[in-house]
Order: sequence, then C-alpha cells, then structure tokens
Amino acid sequence: MSTRKKQDSRISLEDLITTSNRVSDVIESVRGTMLAPDARKRAPTFTTNQVASICALEKAQMDYRIKKGDLPLGYMEPGHRRKLTLSDTRIWAKSERSKSLRPKNAEAITITVANFKGGVTKTTTAVTLAQGLSLRGHNVLVIDTDPQGSMTTLFGMLPDVDVSDEQTILGLCYGSELSIDYAISPTYWDGIDIVPANLALYAAEFALPSRQKQESNFEFWNVLNNAIDTARTKYDVIILDTSPSLSYLTINALLAADGLIMPLPPSTLDFTSSGQFWNLFNDLTGNLVTKRGKTKTFDFVDVLLARVDANDASSSVVREWITAAYANMVLPVEIPKTSLTASASAEFGTVYDTDPSTINSRTYRRAFDAYERVVELVEEQIQTAWKRQIEEQMLSARKRQIGETNVA
Repeated sequence: MSTRKKQDSRISLEDLITTSNRVSDVIESVRGTMLAPDARKRAPTFTTNQVASICALEKAQMDYRIKKGDLPLGYMEPGHRRKLTLSDTRIWAKSERSKSLRPKNAEAITITVANFKGGVTKTTTAVTLAQGLSLRGHNVLVIDTDPQGSMTTLFGMLPDVDVSDEQTILGLCYGSELSIDYAISPTYWDGIDIVPANLALYAAEFALPSRQKQESNFEFWNVLNNAIDTARTKYDVIILDTSPSLSYLTINALLAADGLIMPLPPSTLDFTSSGQFWNLFNDLTGNLVTKRGKTKTFDFVDVLLARVDANDASSSVVREWITAAYANMVLPVEIPKTSLTASASAEFGTVYDTDPSTINSRTYRRAFDAYERVVELVEEQIQTAWKRQIEEQMLSARKRQIGETNVA
C-alpha cells in the first residue's frame, strides 16, 4: 500500500524539515552501500599489464623490471596473478615516465572543467582526468567549487556529513583566509588531494559581491587565482570542478585556469547552451579583464564530445555542427555513452574505480580507452604549457642579463 499522502493534503515547512532529516538519516544508513564496506572508498589495484600500459613498457621490459626488483613488486593473488597497489603503480610511473613529469622550474597547470548544463559528465570528466594524470605520476590537487559537492562525493565524502564549512573555499570568499592551503585534504586516491565543497558555498554568492562594494582594490574574480599561488609550486596539476551556472565561484575558476575543458554531448540543446556559455563568458571577461587594461590567455581550450550514443542518428548531425563551430578546439576523441559510465556514476565512481572483471570486457575497453585517450591528449597540452613556461623564464632572464650589461 502506498504511503503517499492524498492529493488534497498540504505540506508545511515543518513537514519538509522532517523529510529533509529523514533523507539525511537514510543517506547515512546506506552510506556503506553507496561508498564502500567501511564507509570509505578504496583505491583500485592494477595488473602488471595495466602498469605496463601506463608506463609505455613492452611485456618483456615489464618482466625484466620485475625480475630486477628495484621497483615495488606488489603482491600475488591466488592463481599466481600479480597485482600492484595504486601507490606502487605511481612509483613505477614516476620512475619510467620521469621525462614526462613537471620540470623543476615549472608551476602547476590549472584546468577548469565547465559547462552551463548539468548532466554533461562535467564532474566525471574532472575526476577521471585527475585519476588518469595521477596514475601517470603527477601530483594533483582537485578543487570543488560547486556547492552541490558532486566531485566531493565521487571522492567518497558526503558533503552534508563529512565536510565542514572550514574545509571549503568559503574562508577565501569571506577574506578570513588568503591561501588555499588551509582547506587541502588527502583523498583515498594516492597522488590526489582535494578541497571539498558543501552547501555552505552558496554563501559565496553574497560574500564576494559584498566585499567588492566594501573593499577598495578588491577583485572578486581573482580570489581563487591568488589563493592557489602556493599550491602551484606543490602540485603538477590543479583541476577545478564548477557548478552548472556562471556563478561568482565559476567566474573565479575560469579566470584562475590555464586550460579550459568543456564536456559537450552532441545534442541540440547542449550545443545551443554552449553558445550561451561563451557569449556570457566573453561579456564577463570583457568587463573584468579587457576594459581594465589587462589580458588573459589560456594554454588550451578543449571541447570534449561526451555521452555520445552510437545508435543515435541525430547526434551525428550535431557533431558536425560542433566541429564546424569549435574547429580545432574539439578533442579527437569521443566519450561513449555506455552502461559502464552509467553504473560507475551510480556507484559514486569512475572508469578507473571499476574492476574490469565485473563488467563486459568490450564495454569496459570502450569507456576505458576513451578516457585514457583524453588523459593522454590533455597531458600533452600540459607538457607544452610547461615548456612554454620554461621558455618564457629563459627569455625573461636573458632580457634582464642584457639590461644589466647595458647599465654596466
């Protein structure tokens, strides 16, 4: 028998409070099922074949390194199958991919993942990118600027249960903190730290404009950009997830970025919405940056075709529109709409969290290979940005040297 109230029954504010409390109680009670048996997510393990793929090693090379024994050997499963932990895998990656890691004098590349629309895999893209880069040996900081805390949830933290206001970027918005260091926490995934979010972040939409009116020389759009200065020297990559709106926090995330990624499903509504996003973004940057005599450049801007349904004939037409509109910004890879991506999200995980043995191998490879390709392409752009940083430093040093010589 249904427990739903009759249609003529009215619901008071007190009823909604009771409902909210009940939902919170149920969430807490099923927490173990949602996240992990011990109510915390656990990092995946990797086979030697997976580690060899990450490190770009042939099977013979992998076997040789294992026999040499100078890197972690992991452990043997029943059936004599070797598995390596996440931390073991990262040690291998740092050893075998040392030339691909951040140069000594370079700073972290900050990447913001943004889109006006919800449900476009924005958060999944941000988290998967962070995981893929960390597997390749990079140290990653992720920052959740969305009050709904979807990224926070994917890292195994329930925003309304596990995250206090002091752990979010709210302190930066109020001005009680100047550096983001205070809010950084470790995650279950070795190599990734997080600045989590909770609903209290909605207060930033009042705090930032209020400070703009009251404080001289205050630039609300640069709060996050300034706050991550020290983090840029400690991490290789900083990834920011944003809310599906052009909020004050989203503006901060966009203007703090060296690179932008927009996940974009090939649907008419999503495509037209993306045009509105860029129109508003350009208006804002014009008012906040250009008209103030300043400039802003990005090392890269990527449009990622996401949730692509191979059986949807209409999507092929929209893909042509997207390619014509965004030209070389469109990454040469598509994220397919598969049962794996749907089930991973439902279980608060990503393709990297998924045990390949629990799903159809063909389905797994389609999703996994697509995300791996995205990580590879983004890493190439990160490396180009690092190279540009070093070249600019050398050019600046050369100019100083010439100036000092002329003075002498």
